This record gives sequence, C-alpha cells and structure tokens, in this order.
Amino acid sequence: MIQRVLAIPNQRYEKKLVGFLTHPEIVALLSAPDQCTWAGRRDFTLLLLAIQSGLRLSELTSLTRSDLVLGTGAHVRCMGKGRKERCTPLTRQCATVLKAWLKEPGRARDGCDAVFPNARGGRLSAGGVQYLLAKHLAVAQKSCSSLRDKPVSPHVMRHTAAMELLQAGVDRSVIALWLGHESVETTQIYLDANLAIKEQALAKTTPLKTKARRYRADDALLQFLRSL
Repeated sequence: MIQRVLAIPNQRYEKKLVGFLTHPEIVALLSAPDQCTWAGRRDFTLLLLAIQSGLRLSELTSLTRSDLVLGTGAHVRCMGKGRKERCTPLTRQCATVLKAWLKEPGRARDGCDAVFPNARGGRLSAGGVQYLLAKHLAVAQKSCSSLRDKPVSPHVMRHTAAMELLQAGVDRSVIALWLGHESVETTQIYLDANLAIKEQALAKTTPLKTKARRYRADDALLQFLRSL
C-alpha cells in the first residue's frame, strides 16, 4: 500500500517567471514621491532601500535605527526567516539618503524607533507600504508606459534587487546570501527570468551557415493557376 502511494506522481503546476523592474522603471518609480514633503522623503528612502537591499516586506517594516550602520562599511542588519540575522551592504547613494532621512525632525512616538514611522508616529505597517507603493506606482505609470500592465508589489522590489545583482555579474551564491535564501538553488529563478543573460549567451554562439530561400512555384503550377 505504501509503495502504491509513493508511486503516485507529483501534481504538475504552472511555474511562472518572477517579475522585476527594469532600470527605466526603477528610475520612474523613485522619481514619483514628492520629496518636498515629509511623507515623500520617507517613501523615497523606503523604496530606494527596498530596491537596493532586497529586504522582505516584514524586514523593512521592522527596521529600527539601531539596525543601520552608515559609517565605513555601511550596511543594514535584519532578522530574516528562521530568526536568522544577516547583514546587507548599502551603496554610497543609499547610505547618504538614509543619513539625511534620520536627521529629519522626529515624528515617532515615544518608544518607537522605527526607521519608517507612519504619519501618526507608529510603525509603518505592511498594508501601509503596499498603499504607498500603489500610490507612487500610479504616478510612475504616467511617465513609464511599461509599468501600466505590470503588477508591482513589495516582493517585486526584492526580485528587482536580485536581478540588478545578477545583471552586474554577481555570483548566485552571493545573491543567495544577500537575500537570505536557504539554498543557492532558490536563486535559480532569477537566472531563468533574466533574458539579457540568455541574449549574451546567444551572441557568443556561432551562427549557422544557412540561408532562407523564397518559395518559387514551378512552371506547371503557374500554368494551372493562370488557367483558373
């Protein structure tokens, strides 16, 4: 009986390619927040950090000021899945933006040291991040037509960070450590979705020495067609 159960084949399911933002789409999204306002500067900083670091939504919303190291070797510490702590390096641009953001007049309530507080001074929720992303996406779609039919979620920004690293030539094992993946094999999904890398591989192949020929009807067929 057990052997018969084990012999049952696994159910097949459709495996879709991961979604991610292209460079023009990243620029359009980061240009959407109005940085003349407190909320706009907060949102810009959050989106930039999400796209550069690849942090999960829960990791972004739980960040505290003590999790940021913005001096030499700038990085962000977070507690990922399985209660595993990891450190993610920050680009010079992202570290500079975060430094400026932390100097903003405090709006957080007493006892709340969240990096990204909401308008009432509490910790920004997952729903709050999804709301602000949707709001700025609607603005970005006006200047970037490819965003109009593309679903963009906080997890898509995480995929975007991975694809930026992959396109820069970073090894899959490093990307797995960067994102906090349990296995390097999990990172394979980004390689599958990266058309640019496949095109580069295609360019290195030797073209086949063949030519396409046009169809030419023989005389008998032409005579038959004229007789119709």
